[in-house]
Amino acid sequence: MKFKIKILTTSLLVASSLMLTNCSLDIKNPNGPTDAQILTTRDGLITLSVGLRQNYSTLGISALILTPGTTARETKGITTFTNIIEIEAGGTALPTFNGNVLGVWSRMYRVIGMADDIIASAPTALASDAAMKSGVVAHANLFKAMALGGLATSFEKMPLQTDKLGQAVYSDRTEALKLAVKLLDEAVAMISTTAPSAEFRTKVTGADFDLINSIQAYRARYNMMLGNFDAAIAAANAVDLSKKSSFVYSSQSQNPIYTATQISKDYAPRENFGLPTTLVESDDKRLAFYLSTPDVIVGGEKLKKLVGFFDAVDRAIPVYLPDEMRLIRAEANLRKATPDLVSALADINAVRTQTTGDAFGVNAGLGAYSGSPTKDALLIEVYKQRCAELFMTGMRLEDSRRFGRPAPPTSLIERTRNFYPYPDQERLTNPNTPTDPTI
Repeated sequence: MKFKIKILTTSLLVASSLMLTNCSLDIKNPNGPTDAQILTTRDGLITLSVGLRQNYSTLGISALILTPGTTARETKGITTFTNIIEIEAGGTALPTFNGNVLGVWSRMYRVIGMADDIIASAPTALASDAAMKSGVVAHANLFKAMALGGLATSFEKMPLQTDKLGQAVYSDRTEALKLAVKLLDEAVAMISTTAPSAEFRTKVTGADFDLINSIQAYRARYNMMLGNFDAAIAAANAVDLSKKSSFVYSSQSQNPIYTATQISKDYAPRENFGLPTTLVESDDKRLAFYLSTPDVIVGGEKLKKLVGFFDAVDRAIPVYLPDEMRLIRAEANLRKATPDLVSALADINAVRTQTTGDAFGVNAGLGAYSGSPTKDALLIEVYKQRCAELFMTGMRLEDSRRFGRPAPPTSLIERTRNFYPYPDQERLTNPNTPTDPTI
């Protein structure tokens, strides 16, 4: 992996993410600040921190939701663009030069590179302002962790750090998740020791982004993915479920899923969340929350109109959904060496029966669980609830693997790949690139 990252003005930070990871990113704005001005000044690091979140919330989220979401059959690629047709087909037909796969890879490493610059520079540039420094570094740790977690949902192995010489060493996805958790643990410690200033909240996160609850939510998510059940439960318990944390958009910085599904119309959501009918209840109110008419038949499949968090160019997208924390607790309690079925069922029913009170208005409105009270049956119920509650959050592919759902090459019904091949651009420049997974 070869990265020569030039720090640009905020507007160029987003645009530059469209560049390939192995290119030399030397585009400069002659009227803009230099790298030194950005990385060595207080105002520069504040601006870069805002650009980091903007980059992730537009280009990053687009890659993480739409590409794995199509592979996991939440959405269907309905365009004539070859890269989307290849993702829709999946299987062994997915080539190593696919642009969507490259997009997941390159956009996550763009986030990692930006976060690394902030983490390295803040201790010096913000040495005299501990309250700003703790916020800026914890914020960068969070986004680096999110990018590592995003890579781990799509690839078997990946470098944990960027390497300007193109010699990055690969680690198993488990190591990427461990590093993500370490970064998040450090972030909690930082802001617990020195609370971020009001100025940090005003200039960097704004009113809509809740830093500490976001950090704890991703600690819960990644510990769950690692099988650290007690740690996942503890982190989930630390999240205030009454609070919202959102990525915000405008006519200038648009909701990327809205533009892809309702302006360019490259993708459309499948009916019933893309699930087999056995995993969907027809009176689930989340169906109407996320999906609307008019229905369209494409390739023999009924597709819906996407609403929920994706029905307007300026609609905010949650950083995480509160009920994910309940479902993490339920899953962790079921998977522990000594399962706690009672606690798991309580959290499952809290999600199922909720009719009001969800911070984002995602309410299932179902009756209490009436199926078998066994561990295996309750795990299927957790998966079912995750698929509905966390629709279009980029989690389905990871969940499908973790819950042992039907998999290729035997079945392409619920997912068409297990992991993606490594992009050609990476293999051409990095001799350490592993063998591609078969499917």
